[in-house]
Amino acid sequence: MNLSQIISIAGMPGLHKVIAQAKNGVVVESVVDKKRTTAFATHKISALEDISMFTASEDVPLKDVFTKIYEKENGGLCIDPKQSDDKALHAYFGEVLPDYDRDRVHTSDLKKLFSWYHILHKADLLKAEEEATETDGEKKTAIPSKEKTKATTVKKDIGKQSVKTNAPKVKAQGVRKTGTA
Repeated sequence: MNLSQIISIAGMPGLHKVIAQAKNGVVVESVVDKKRTTAFATHKISALEDISMFTASEDVPLKDVFTKIYEKENGGLCIDPKQSDDKALHAYFGEVLPDYDRDRVHTSDLKKLFSWYHILHKADLLKAEEEATETDGEKKTAIPSKEKTKATTVKKDIGKQSVKTNAPKVKAQGVRKTGTA
């Protein structure tokens, strides 16, 4: 499960995936309906990777909480936050994370957590990063590969030597005259 590019934006429903960096914000795509929009620097943006739940001893990252829910439900959906009352939500979360801090974790936090779980489950983003597949008795791990960026190589002739650099080609501009002299 990779939550590094998944964010929540205040004022925009659902979860979003970061697509690209823009001049004054980030371009995001909705996890649910794949619509793209821009989240500006003035929006309150929270990365799911940085969120954690309060417990009696130390805070538990959201990724670990989602993993525990996924294991508890054997890959299925969890409790529906819209259909359940407050006591049922707290009782269910108590089964998932028994030592959570009942004073600092509010019902609204649990509703948001479970709705995010449903969104990620429907988008099939809760699977483990490394899934073991067996073929011919061997175990192979599928690790997502990062796209490699290609740098342009420019040859510059210095005297009799040819030197390669990773600098892009730049056109030389002439001198412009401005004003009167």
